[in-house]
Amino acid sequence: MEEMEEELKCPVCGSFYREPIILPCSHNLCQACARNILVQTPESESPQSRRASGSGVSDYDYLDLDKMSLYSEADSGYGSYGGFASAPTTPCQKSPNGVRVFPPAMPPPPTHLSPALAPVPRNSCITCPQCHRSLILDDRGLRGFPKNRVLEGVIDRYQQSKAAALKCQLCEKAPKEATVMCEQCDVFYCDPCRLRCHPPRGPLAKHRLVPPAQGRVSRRLSPRKVSTCTDHELENHSMYCVQCKMPVCYQCLEEGKHSSHEVKALGAMWKLHKSQLSQALNGLSDRAKEAKEFLVQLRTMVQQIQENSVEFEACLVAQCDALIDALNRRKAQLLARVNKEHEHKLKVVRDQISHCTVKLRQTTGLMEYCLEVIKENDPSGFLQISDALIRRVHLTEDQWGKGTLTPRMTTDFDLSLDNSPLLQSIHQLDFVQVKASSPVPATPILQLEECCTHNNSATLSWKQPPLSTVAAEGYILELDDGSGGQFREVYVGKETMCTVDGLHFNSTYNARVKAFNKTGVSPYSKTLVLQTSEAAGAHETKPVKDTDSEEQTLPFPVPSERLPLRRMSPFSSTLNLQPSFPGRSYFDFRSSPHQLSLHSSLQSLNAPVAWFAFDPGSAHSDIILSNDNLTVTCSSYDDRVVLGKTGFSKGVHYWELTIDRYDNHPDPAFGVARIDVMKDVMLGKDDKAWAMYVDNNRSWFMHSNLHTNRTEGGITKGATIGVLLDLNRKTLTFFINNEQQGPIAFENVEGLFFPAVSLNRNVQVTLHTGLPVPDFYSSRASIA
Repeated sequence: MEEMEEELKCPVCGSFYREPIILPCSHNLCQACARNILVQTPESESPQSRRASGSGVSDYDYLDLDKMSLYSEADSGYGSYGGFASAPTTPCQKSPNGVRVFPPAMPPPPTHLSPALAPVPRNSCITCPQCHRSLILDDRGLRGFPKNRVLEGVIDRYQQSKAAALKCQLCEKAPKEATVMCEQCDVFYCDPCRLRCHPPRGPLAKHRLVPPAQGRVSRRLSPRKVSTCTDHELENHSMYCVQCKMPVCYQCLEEGKHSSHEVKALGAMWKLHKSQLSQALNGLSDRAKEAKEFLVQLRTMVQQIQENSVEFEACLVAQCDALIDALNRRKAQLLARVNKEHEHKLKVVRDQISHCTVKLRQTTGLMEYCLEVIKENDPSGFLQISDALIRRVHLTEDQWGKGTLTPRMTTDFDLSLDNSPLLQSIHQLDFVQVKASSPVPATPILQLEECCTHNNSATLSWKQPPLSTVAAEGYILELDDGSGGQFREVYVGKETMCTVDGLHFNSTYNARVKAFNKTGVSPYSKTLVLQTSEAAGAHETKPVKDTDSEEQTLPFPVPSERLPLRRMSPFSSTLNLQPSFPGRSYFDFRSSPHQLSLHSSLQSLNAPVAWFAFDPGSAHSDIILSNDNLTVTCSSYDDRVVLGKTGFSKGVHYWELTIDRYDNHPDPAFGVARIDVMKDVMLGKDDKAWAMYVDNNRSWFMHSNLHTNRTEGGITKGATIGVLLDLNRKTLTFFINNEQQGPIAFENVEGLFFPAVSLNRNVQVTLHTGLPVPDFYSSRASIA
């Protein structure tokens, strides 16, 4: 109902219609407002003069007025009727609805008659304020226009439905609450408007003023006015003229201009037009429903645009930050070269200073000695040494020959940084526009004959459909966590084969792949079901199932020659890989000419043994690896950390380390750590590692730099350190030479852990994996 209110307001006064009349253009006006915008026309343009001239026109002749001249001079607020030389110009005003209207040049003479009965100036013209069509009134004036009784009824019902207090109908801006209603004027007044517009004197003194609520009730109870004929005011409408499309009375059919027209019963035409309006409303209702759905779509687009903007801004910031990081790294490298050149120049100059200082001291000593010899008065003694002294002086003088007193190094740095290509690239850095019409690639097809599982590894292969015409720029492979959880990305790249290593044994994974290009991503392929082996070391291939096809056994071997690449693991939410640790990720991609391989950081709950080595990518730069990354030492006297390649989240795992070299009684540390453990301090100094550090006499447990459980018994060359990680019981235990060292070191350990060692240059250890859990621990666990 609120949206309908604009339809019920007069375009001139901006208030609800009062006694609305229907113009021939089908727009409505209040009768009082219509009188206010009347304009007189020259005598030559009157309907009588037109009829006298023989032009056949209707009673309401539209004037072909020049709208440009009628509504020109917008800045001045004035307009004039073009073509009427004698027509006076009148100020152009705006109604509360913003519609431009033209009031009469002269105020109407005072009259005691109602607006409908008051005389209309001769040769009056009225312009519709909505469509700007003008017409000249005949002798009947405003009475020649039919009254819109239906609109009055709708306004009454609308006002009755509003429970809010009645408002004054004459307030120009914000209507105030009405205090009285005039039953004769049928208008609600506030106190200021009543004193101004309805003073209690003259003819208005006889009007009856009632409270607004009583006026509303009287309005509601007043009988509906019957629509009468505009030509015969005493006759009601009884028929409908089909040719003129208007209701007519009986006299119109007998003696008026409708006598020869086709007419139909008023009730039948009323029902027919109601039916036609209902049918038209059905179509409009469908359009309105579509518009509402379209608005919902647009609002959804607004939300998506905001989300995409945030995502795109984050991506842009990340890319720019990566460029800044690369520039900072290059800056550090260049500064290192400058520092190296600086040290070299200083060394050369200092060496020359030292050399010249020594020679100058020797020369000065020789000169002082020769002067003292010259002072001697013994000729024979002087002659005995004079020849030798002369030779020494000449020899020393020759040593200060050409080039000796020339600097060996210049003070200028013979380095010049060429940054123009980089600056040009930065200035050319811009977005690549994507054509919206470019299609996305087709859905990839998984090649079942080349997919298989081997131990806890799975190999997947896919291809584009044979008839695909849209090139794919890359592919996204997704796996779940082996427990029916959410899919996560494990590979993004151009290759069409990927091997996933280190999955849980005896687990079922779901895999799918999709292609992408600059336009977008394709739909997902069919989901593939992968079953890993029940135990490690079993050289077998397992069935791979397509969710829409029968189970098949795929004997495709897994190549073993791979080069390490780095990729974040999708499976563990317990890890937080920081930019300060770029050497290790949750996954390792490994490439050969024919395939990529990916090593996850998970291990099986049911696997009896696990094979792994140290990871050079996670190691500190001072760490030295050998023996296929199984033997480790360090080039620094400070402790440095290295992690194992495989992480554990389930099961019981045991590995050993033998001491190959042990000098000067250092204290290496052994244990487990998170992926983002600090690499330049002893293991256990931060909260990301759980360790035992040991010297030649005793050992301690350490986590978050807290030292506990000092235990007698140390290590020497040839000793064996055992580490037992029981994630079923959430404990960590250490052994030295097959004997448990102290109590259970740590309890309530859960999450994802990597084997870890910290040592310095005085220690070298070798890792031994694939070992079963010690028998005594297995028997103890079975008893528990």
